[in-house]
Amino acid sequence: MLPYSIGGEFAGAMRREGATAKIQEQVTRLYEEAREDVYRYLLTLGLHPAQAQEATQEVFLRYYATLRKGESILSPRGWIFRVAHNLGLKVRARQDSELPFDPVVDTTYAAQTADPERQLVERERTLRFHRAVENLSEQQRRCLALRLEGLRYPEIAAALGISQSAVGEFLRRAIERIKQKVSHG
Repeated sequence: MLPYSIGGEFAGAMRREGATAKIQEQVTRLYEEAREDVYRYLLTLGLHPAQAQEATQEVFLRYYATLRKGESILSPRGWIFRVAHNLGLKVRARQDSELPFDPVVDTTYAAQTADPERQLVERERTLRFHRAVENLSEQQRRCLALRLEGLRYPEIAAALGISQSAVGEFLRRAIERIKQKVSHG
């Protein structure tokens, strides 16, 4: 009886080890595919780059822990953006005493064009776009940011806890407002 129970325990341990390896592989694959998207989304929520990096890592750690508990996730990409959204709002609330990260300033310093006239035109276009986005409602900005990260309406709806039709309406209004602001300066 003893060899059978040791063998059974060994087989069980091997199955658990195989399951853990499969989970690690699944998390690693999604991390490689979506980490930059999650990071950019967290920046759009107003997190500083360092906090966005930490939050991105935390999102994927939570994903791993959830899978290890045996919970099934039907839409992994939607799930990680939902967690990123909620975590990002918490982190942003803690950093409110600090100055927010300004993507316009970052892109201005990152511009490497040699032509001053072209730099000025590009900077002006970028500023008009950012002003237009700033005038959107919070929900419109969030829907737009998630859509730009490649999420589909059902995934955006799941991430933000709203209906798919609301996602469509927020996006329609956001695009309409941006077109008006950018074309009319």
